[in-house]
Amino acid sequence: MFELQYIWDSILQYEAVLRSPYFPVFFSITVYLSFCLPFVVLDALSSRVAWIRRYKIQQKTSVSWKMMWSCLVLSLYNHAVYIFPLSVLHWYWRPVSYPVMAPGLLRVIWDLAACLLLFDFQYFVWHLLHHKVPWLYCTFHKVHHKYTSTFALATEYSGAWETLSLGFFAAVNPMLLGVHPMTEMLFHMLNMWLSVEDHCGYDLPWATHRLVPFGLYGGAPHHDVHHQKFKSNYAPYFTHWDKLFGTLHSE
Repeated sequence: MFELQYIWDSILQYEAVLRSPYFPVFFSITVYLSFCLPFVVLDALSSRVAWIRRYKIQQKTSVSWKMMWSCLVLSLYNHAVYIFPLSVLHWYWRPVSYPVMAPGLLRVIWDLAACLLLFDFQYFVWHLLHHKVPWLYCTFHKVHHKYTSTFALATEYSGAWETLSLGFFAAVNPMLLGVHPMTEMLFHMLNMWLSVEDHCGYDLPWATHRLVPFGLYGGAPHHDVHHQKFKSNYAPYFTHWDKLFGTLHSE
């Protein structure tokens, strides 16, 4: 508790920045690109460094600078044109209140798990519908499937509807569950990291799916199969929904 309070007190020193309408977009794009950067370096080196390429899931594929630039431009465009105006409206409509006290560690863990599991379910339903209904797939989701071999910057390569609807789930869940603002920040960071890791294209020894036991978490190999096969592995993180609906496919 003491450590969390110290961290929260340090964050509150910048409360004026946190209350700025620009902060949500700045936070989102900064965290996202920071998480992408290590994998961009791996993609740049993998064609020349054998020990990096051995961890690449689709070893016969490569990522060009043109592909990465295309993804980066679309992500920046979506943030500037869609996410920023909505974050300003949200800032005006629902000013954030920052309590003095930090949450307890167990409460943070519980709330993070709840937010993540709820988002995993929402994404699964959304994703399943956008593959099973041809009009939804062709109109909205097909953009994201331009690349059948995943790489980190392709995480947010999507159209306006996909960006906004999935962003809505991520934004509204902490509100629905009434979590502490510190927990909400941690959830957004965790959610972005797991999403980037899902799309990174590497099966690394320390990856999340190797840390979570009993095959409960799919990770990058799970999602890479989805981008290859299209008709399986709809849940973003955990595997239980795909198991229940018979859409789990592993290679």
